Amino acid sequence: MSPERVETEVGGRSISLSNLDKVLYPATGFTKGALIDYYARIAPAMLPHVQDRPLTLRRYPDGVEGQSFFEKHVPRHAPDWVRTVHVPSAVRGRSRPAAGGGVEYAVICDLPTLIWAANLATIEFHVPLWRVGHADPPPGPPDHLVFDLDPGPGSSIVECCRVACWIRQRLTADHLEPLAKTSGSKGLQLYVPLDDELTWEAFQDRARELARAIAHDHPDLVVTNMRKELRPSKVLIDWSQNSPSKTTVGAYSLRARPEPTASTPITWDEVEECERRGDPERLKFLSADVLERFDRLGDLFAPLAR
Repeated sequence: MSPERVETEVGGRSISLSNLDKVLYPATGFTKGALIDYYARIAPAMLPHVQDRPLTLRRYPDGVEGQSFFEKHVPRHAPDWVRTVHVPSAVRGRSRPAAGGGVEYAVICDLPTLIWAANLATIEFHVPLWRVGHADPPPGPPDHLVFDLDPGPGSSIVECCRVACWIRQRLTADHLEPLAKTSGSKGLQLYVPLDDELTWEAFQDRARELARAIAHDHPDLVVTNMRKELRPSKVLIDWSQNSPSKTTVGAYSLRARPEPTASTPITWDEVEECERRGDPERLKFLSADVLERFDRLGDLFAPLAR
């Protein structure tokens, strides 16, 4: 075996790890070995949120400063124990897929699959809002609502926190309690557990109506249109993520930033404190921070896994 490869056993599966000393984050020296170690240690928190969902990998074979690519089709060299699911091609504007075509996705269902994917220099793990097994053919029904808050030029996660509090006020009035996580990049994401089973059309309508109501009440800070000329000093509430064909970055996934930041579940006290202090650095969490938080706080996103 090449000295650059290490054969290891994970959960009863044999995995050949490669190029563990390769630096993926040049600004910090964070290596591929450190990436795999992070995912192995955060797996108890992360797996329930990506498990049984078609997986889109964002791979960085030459690190965050090199070229990246999204990989939806399961790689041909995937071990035969990696679970896959065929997702038919979706037709724009419909909640059900079209006949014919489609993509064979990998599905993470255990630690060995997570480590196998990380060994492909997968820095980011993106998943949809539905799980495999709820319908044949996929997609299944949505199991939670998401609001992706993206700050435009001249704004930051601080303004996202202000908008998040407005969204929360409306949701709690309807007896819904959203959960917040950082995107790991610039923004904030709110997830809302759903008790009732909605169609995708009703699901998206609900998200759009709430987003537009917030934008109507706070036009100085909020937009729901993605047009770039509308974005400076505003926060985009992206309600369109509530679609069977869309994905969001998984909880605890690392991001391809200069430093190994992660998409991190946070408390509402932390949201309010960031907005009050006006300091975006309060909600920046590196891989080591996330592991320490999990040891101390547990999985703040656990209600979603139920």
